[in-house]
Amino acid sequence: MPVNITPPLPEQLLPIKGVSLGIAAAGIKKSNRKDLLVIALDEGAQVAGVFTQNRFCAAPVIVAKEHLSHPDTKSSIRALVINTGNANAGTGEQGIASARTACAELAAMLGCDVRQVLPFSTGVIMEPLPLEKIVAGLPIALANLKPDNWFAAAEAIMTTDIVPKAVSKQLSLNGTTVTITGIAKGSGMIHPNMATMLGYVATDAVVSQPLLQQMARHAADHSFNRITVDGDTSTNDAFILIATGCAGHAEIADKGSAEFSALQQALTEVAVQLAQAIVRDGEGATKFITVRIEGGRTQDECAKAAYAIAHSPLVKTAFFASDPNLGRILAAIGYAGISDLDVSKLQLYLDDVLVAENGGRAQSYLEQDGQRVMQQAEITVRVVLNRGQASTTVWTCDFSYDYVKINAGYRS
Repeated sequence: MPVNITPPLPEQLLPIKGVSLGIAAAGIKKSNRKDLLVIALDEGAQVAGVFTQNRFCAAPVIVAKEHLSHPDTKSSIRALVINTGNANAGTGEQGIASARTACAELAAMLGCDVRQVLPFSTGVIMEPLPLEKIVAGLPIALANLKPDNWFAAAEAIMTTDIVPKAVSKQLSLNGTTVTITGIAKGSGMIHPNMATMLGYVATDAVVSQPLLQQMARHAADHSFNRITVDGDTSTNDAFILIATGCAGHAEIADKGSAEFSALQQALTEVAVQLAQAIVRDGEGATKFITVRIEGGRTQDECAKAAYAIAHSPLVKTAFFASDPNLGRILAAIGYAGISDLDVSKLQLYLDDVLVAENGGRAQSYLEQDGQRVMQQAEITVRVVLNRGQASTTVWTCDFSYDYVKINAGYRS
């Protein structure tokens, strides 16, 4: 079951002026669930995005990147079309043609250019996209476009997720109230190399497109790029940031301004909440684990150590069993790739319990203390390398029997 996560109430998700969302049950999934989402944007919205680094990236990723980077449309995206139940990845030229057709069909219905539509897909890889179902579902989604449809939208992008993931936040910029609302999906195949499986965050702030792209990258690097469930980078990862400009304040065009910093921090906080929700809802997860590496020479070596711990099946299964077999963590640090690491200087903590120092078990460590922490639903692993000032944090979960069951039966 998801770890300490409660889905938001629909009324807690705040509309963003300039954004409308419509959903449909198009029959892409085998069950009669919402599986198609259209996000329509008023003219003038700025859109930025970051995408998977998987070389086998999905057809919609290829098309979305083309449309988003085209000089005639990068500042005038009018719609996003998202389907679940089929990833349209590993589908060759036909998959790309299908993604383009889905964009063209929606563009015709909205009266905009095909390049003003961004496509996204998630689901089973290497299966042809059921284009006819998507095209048939588009009028249904358009018919229920509403600004307050964020909760239904969060449900529509779920695959193996148990809990819909959505967050709203408000802040004040020079006396103007600015609103942020975001949704995300993800539960398995989570080791983002840019963002998450799918994430969409919108704000009514007024931001120049170049600075919005910087904010998207910063938010991804400090949230979705710091989570892992199983170490698998998806073919379809995408994180899209939308700024409609409807709040009406002066445009944020200076990255050195207080307004830029405040908005970037708020957007990143929303992204962190969504990213952590993905880990809390990890397939079969029973524990939410924070891995904190401190005292490194560089953030890169801290990340190496953090991900070595967070990826290790032996570490993750020990957490599931509440078994303080903590030598597995030391082993993971040792193979993380920090070539000149002096293991005699590092310290390993499990929450407030000092587990290891001076190259071995701490003299003060008692098995029952480790057992006490391991039985908690939320645990922090803290490693102090004592070789510099850099630090980083990664969030992960345990591996349970249910992870295997879910993925063994994913297509059935």
